[in-house]
Amino acid sequence: MTRDMLLALALGYVLGSIPFGLLLTRLAGKGDVRDIGSGSIGATNVLRTGSKPLAAATLVLDCLKGTAAVLLAQRFLGPETGAAAAAGALIGHLYPVWLKFHGGKGVATFLGILIPLLWQAAVVYALIWLALLLTTRISSVAGLAAAVSAPVTAFILKDDALFPMLLGFALLIIWKHRENILRLRKGTEPRIGSKTSSTA
Repeated sequence: MTRDMLLALALGYVLGSIPFGLLLTRLAGKGDVRDIGSGSIGATNVLRTGSKPLAAATLVLDCLKGTAAVLLAQRFLGPETGAAAAAGALIGHLYPVWLKFHGGKGVATFLGILIPLLWQAAVVYALIWLALLLTTRISSVAGLAAAVSAPVTAFILKDDALFPMLLGFALLIIWKHRENILRLRKGTEPRIGSKTSSTA
């Protein structure tokens, strides 16, 4: 791996590891978001604090940090470094060193990564995510389906360069959702807005 690729990976990791959910909830006086719900720092768990604006802000910022990582790397380190920055951003969000490698589940950050790398996949991803979120009201179902759609879209578009990486990203997100998958199989996964969603 070249020096520029390593720098892009490091840049992506630093940006991706910014725990916006944790920072925003603390600044808003909501305490430590890791002490409620699933313990995740992502937007869905931030929503369990009872603040929709904080959850929306977390969602947008977690998405944009992925976009920023790719665009900054491509601008200052070369167009070919975008994929390395994307990998760093997702890994940073999932496993931030500042939080002892206990991060979010990567759904919003994955979308942010796709926007500059493969916009068609980003559109499909967003549509699937929103459609399932509105119909099932189960965040994990929407996020998992959206994540799987990314490598599928790359495969359909015959993007052989991005397909392996996007497949790896999707598998990482599935792994981070393993507890959600177990609850889905048991029928105990909470729906957004339900009374059980605050304690799941």
